[in-house]
Amino acid sequence: MGLSEQEELRHVARRELLGRGIDPYPADSFPLTGLSSDLSRRFEEDPSSCANVSLAGRIRSRRIMGAASFVELQDSGGRIQLYLKRDDICSGSDKSFYNEIFKRYMDIGDLIGVQGSMFRTQRGEITLRVRSLKLLCKSLRPLPVVKESSSDGDGDGSKIYDAFSDPEQRYRQRYVDLILNSQVREIFVQRTKLVQVIRNFLNGRKYLEVETPILQALWGGATARPFITHHHVLKTDLYLRIANELYLKRLIVGGFDGVYEFSKDFRNEGMSRFHNPEFTQMELYVAYKDYYWMAELTENLIGEVLRVLHGSTRIQVGDREIDFSSPWRRVHFYDLLEEKTGESLRGSGNKDLERLAKKWDLSVPSHASKAKLLDMLFSHLCEPNLIEPTFVLNHPVELSPLAKKHREEEGVVERFELICNGKEICNAYSELNDPVEQRIRFQQQLDLAKKGDVEAMAMDEDFLRALSYGMPPTSGLGIGIDRLAMLMTNSSSIQDVLFFPQMRPESSGKPKNI
Repeated sequence: MGLSEQEELRHVARRELLGRGIDPYPADSFPLTGLSSDLSRRFEEDPSSCANVSLAGRIRSRRIMGAASFVELQDSGGRIQLYLKRDDICSGSDKSFYNEIFKRYMDIGDLIGVQGSMFRTQRGEITLRVRSLKLLCKSLRPLPVVKESSSDGDGDGSKIYDAFSDPEQRYRQRYVDLILNSQVREIFVQRTKLVQVIRNFLNGRKYLEVETPILQALWGGATARPFITHHHVLKTDLYLRIANELYLKRLIVGGFDGVYEFSKDFRNEGMSRFHNPEFTQMELYVAYKDYYWMAELTENLIGEVLRVLHGSTRIQVGDREIDFSSPWRRVHFYDLLEEKTGESLRGSGNKDLERLAKKWDLSVPSHASKAKLLDMLFSHLCEPNLIEPTFVLNHPVELSPLAKKHREEEGVVERFELICNGKEICNAYSELNDPVEQRIRFQQQLDLAKKGDVEAMAMDEDFLRALSYGMPPTSGLGIGIDRLAMLMTNSSSIQDVLFFPQMRPESSGKPKNI
């Protein structure tokens, strides 16, 4: 694909800079006094401390007015105005630098380093008066800017209007999105803080952060369709993990009392604004605990995330304000579903569930299992209506092959899902540690696979062998980090909290020009 006119001009500028002996991509370090935001704060406190400072960043706008120019520089701390005057600015001893280099060859998008002194303009804007300037990286592709408006005079009040708002472009070209949309960068800063809060919370309780295999001989720990790859030396197929549960429980067998992992998991399923084939989970397993204890820990953990990120138990999510004040509602799975259907469902068989699914216009797959039908009904009728944080307790045993049967109630297991804003955020069990019962559950999954269920679990003989050595009573928790980040940053799509979400291939097979 040929270059646009603007791109061709930038390639010409690159060649001419090289011809003048100026490297458009120098290798040496550039000394920094600080970020624009830090220096602005310093200047507010003590202007004399900013008489000789240096910054580096990207040109976001420039207004050339003969012998002087105003430039807006963007770095990771924000933006700051630069004032360049022909008789002040140089590169080394080159007093013609302003006319011969800056005006002719430097463009919006170029990365530069500047040194000078800070002052306040007549309009009150903190500005850096540049004495020396160095080109650090020549941008060969223009940023997508629709128009620029600027007030007269010293350049204060100039505004850039960016056109980079199309979601598909933003997700495909996240690097441009991050340059142009500062609020996007803040989402990912908040996501990182979220992970740090969880890690600090668990480390403070002496739980051990571990790593488990991503490439696995068998997929397990959840009901999902795996991605398959092939190891040529071992001459065997391997699977990208769909969950790390079975490996973490092996570590509990081995004697650790509490282990956790932030894991990249992969599920070969559909994509939506709540689903990405590659996603992040935090899974925690603690010995000698049950799911009631884990619910309390979950409430405290997310409360700590809210305190650090928002300083409040109330946050805005879309057009709603959600209150996370304790205690959170707890409700039985069947109670919710029976309230919505108006029928008693405990002990119902496939025919009754299929009838209900059709009543609610749900598409029922052929040979749908009881677990699939219950999940479909609950996801359609109940989950979207749970806005405030709610622990849904005691799921049907058919839905939970790895959870322990309830100590008092037949047909359900000791499990909770935390649902908020209509979506599952967390999932937790009192873990099944009876190897005989676990084998029966695995066999039931194999039977479902024979009937065409591509998400059924495999028979994991090594995991059963580990359980046979004895796993203490244990509670496990999985938190969907991406969905929790969506909540905490008021993002409506999972793609908004992933740097590089999975996308369909572009039709041309090549990236589109901006």
